[in-house]
Amino acid sequence: MRILVDMDGVIADLDGEFLKRWQERHPDKPYVPFEKRTSFYVKDSYPEELKPFVVEIFREPTFFRDMLPMDGAKAALFEMDRMGLEVFICTSPLSTYRNCVLEKYEWVENFLGVGWTNRIILTKDKTLVRGDYLIDDKPEIIGVEVSPGWEHIIYDRPYNRGVNKRRVTWENWKDILRF
Repeated sequence: MRILVDMDGVIADLDGEFLKRWQERHPDKPYVPFEKRTSFYVKDSYPEELKPFVVEIFREPTFFRDMLPMDGAKAALFEMDRMGLEVFICTSPLSTYRNCVLEKYEWVENFLGVGWTNRIILTKDKTLVRGDYLIDDKPEIIGVEVSPGWEHIIYDRPYNRGVNKRRVTWENWKDILRF
């Protein structure tokens, strides 16, 4: 069985890193608490005049490298591996990828180990990747393949609660995936 696992917001705490940097760099500007986010894309939760500051944070060096792991993610990935499942990190880089691509590899090496860098699949279109399940926080995965070979299981976040699909957290993944 092949499990594809998204990186940002699923195994790496993108929102925690963003909010930390926002408060450090823009303490005078309002921010949207994670629990109040209504959109998958962070910048879409902010008014037009603040969007450039959001984009600036995502593009700055070390943003992707410095994210902390999501609680329980490492243990879940290692357990899936011990169970004999094929686990791949299926992640989409930013279009302005200058720092993003390298730092995603550095993050995986730092938090999961160098061997896991061989399991990274970088793609702008996850529908082209073969697997049984895709665990992803994005509400809808759209691409070339209208019916990808995997089942999209939503990693539970405030901005995707309106999606009617099976939902998973790192606390309940075994029950949801039903191995």
